[in-house]
Amino acid sequence: MLEVRGLRKRIGENEILKGIDISIDKGDVVAVLGPSGSGKTTLLR
Repeated sequence: MLEVRGLRKRIGENEILKGIDISIDKGDVVAVLGPSGSGKTTLLR
């Protein structure tokens, strides 16, 4: 199981991720969708 609560990421003055909560159980298949620049890759790092 992977669980994240209240994840925040800031680059300079830009807050890229704002309080992200996610819970993924073993065996779950997850897709991260969103427009360009919305923080998808940052979330995966």
